[in-house]
Amino acid sequence: MATINKNYGLLEGGYLFPEVTRRTNMFIAENPGVKVMRLGIGDTTEPLTPTVIEGLKTGVDNLAHKKTYTGYGNEQGNTELIEAIVNDYRKRGISIDPSEIFVSDGAKPDSSNIQSIFGPGTVAVQDPAYPVYVDSNVIAGRTGPFNEDTGQYEGIVYMPCTKENDFFPKLPDGKVDIIYLCSPNNPTGAVATKEQLKTFVDYAIANKAGIIFDAAYEVFISDPKLPKSIYEIPGAEKCAIEIKSFSKSEGFTGVRLGYTVLPKTFVVENTKKGEMNAAWNRRQTTFFNGASCLAQPGGIVALTEDALRESQKTIDHYMGNAKIIKEGIEYLGLTAYGGVNAPYVWMETPDNMDSWDFFEKLLNEAHVVGTPGSGFGPSGKGYFRLSAFGDREDIIEAVDSIVNNLKL
Repeated sequence: MATINKNYGLLEGGYLFPEVTRRTNMFIAENPGVKVMRLGIGDTTEPLTPTVIEGLKTGVDNLAHKKTYTGYGNEQGNTELIEAIVNDYRKRGISIDPSEIFVSDGAKPDSSNIQSIFGPGTVAVQDPAYPVYVDSNVIAGRTGPFNEDTGQYEGIVYMPCTKENDFFPKLPDGKVDIIYLCSPNNPTGAVATKEQLKTFVDYAIANKAGIIFDAAYEVFISDPKLPKSIYEIPGAEKCAIEIKSFSKSEGFTGVRLGYTVLPKTFVVENTKKGEMNAAWNRRQTTFFNGASCLAQPGGIVALTEDALRESQKTIDHYMGNAKIIKEGIEYLGLTAYGGVNAPYVWMETPDNMDSWDFFEKLLNEAHVVGTPGSGFGPSGKGYFRLSAFGDREDIIEAVDSIVNNLKL
């Protein structure tokens, strides 16, 4: 008899971003003619750069000719793209073997799927955190039910990221098995220092735990003292898996391309070198047919010097937006964080207002959409995320509306 995976029933409410969209669409339906300005979901808006476009065209053109046509590719990724990624790490002084790189259709799928190579164990997440870290482990059965009083799932260790600890958590009390870290952090915009990451690397090695490190926003880090990869930390290759993406750096949110680095030296409890790498390889070759042959040529050229110079202009554009948003929030006398080495501004809601109540207030009074902090976890209560992805004129219009119409 077929039955449903009852773990889906443990998920609390709907996924955060569809709920934001649902409420926004309801407002639009009830207020026809009102222009709504979106600073919510972190979707890119600027066109792809000329060099990347030429790379994508190559992928299309190759399919039009017998000699260059390809069907199924390597599940691990195009060899030329993998070599370009290896070279990108090499330029940073980090040695990665090609067999340790797995190209995919994005960081979000990898962030959710990677937990499948781990056995039962205790999961620790930064709080607030990108929802997929928690939700994928709920579905996998690593948690108990959601507790309405605490805003937490039973069985998950929540590591609070607050203004008191500069939005980077202390080590878990006791032993955990899987640790999710994100830097630059989504949603807070905080970036971990080398010293902070070292504490977690040392902890993971001592406890034979695994770190899943989401570095999807590393291209926005402008401070040279801050690490862009966890592999800048000695010993991280023994305990950390790194997930990266072309989505925000190159605007591939719709094109879909990312990759995961899983060193053969990565080990957890009762495993030997290479075993976890082989498990992820088996997972990908079993469930995944490889990233699109149209997207991967774009990724290859995206890592060339010409493309990197072009994409830096786009990155600078988004960070200019972040500066405008942060200055507007601070002009109102409100407190804002992030927006310096990350494209998100994390603001305190006025008078510690409930995050969803502030969502409604901002939408109704300023006609601006943001993302409630409580949707990222219990430590997000009283906070709100604003995204810097957008056209400059739209960002200015949205900030002006907030400054002039929000009633404080």
